[in-house]
Amino acid sequence: MPQPTLQLSLQLALAPAHAHHRQILARSKVSRWLRHSIALPAQLAVRVVEHDEGLQLNQGYRHKAYATNVLTFNYSEQPVIVADLVLCAPVVQQEAHDMGKSLEAHYAHLLVHGALHAQGYDHETSDQQARQMEDKERAILFGLGFADPYANSP
Repeated sequence: MPQPTLQLSLQLALAPAHAHHRQILARSKVSRWLRHSIALPAQLAVRVVEHDEGLQLNQGYRHKAYATNVLTFNYSEQPVIVADLVLCAPVVQQEAHDMGKSLEAHYAHLLVHGALHAQGYDHETSDQQARQMEDKERAILFGLGFADPYANSP
């Protein structure tokens, strides 16, 4: 079965300290990870930001006073998935380090996670929905050659 089409806008608003993230987030890799995560055609904007922008967005939209790893702003789930995914580079880097995972594996996981949110998956409503979403993430990531993202989580 062919993968759905993906229109991708990739924006890397990175400080020099995180310049090495550019190689990890090569357009071809990000596109591949997202294509495996979507069930319908999609128009996705992925923006990788620094701490201040991540904090501002999380405060403004979720009323949380910290920068989080990934935010998903979904505007449409059907017939075309339309969403913005915002990842905070320093948070992603710190989490990968703390979990003993490669930065690439953690970015892949968070992009898959965000893309599933854009399609209506939710892990905060119920334990059953959380398990369903995590199982879907595991299957997608396994298909992409990555290990279980939850195996070593604290």
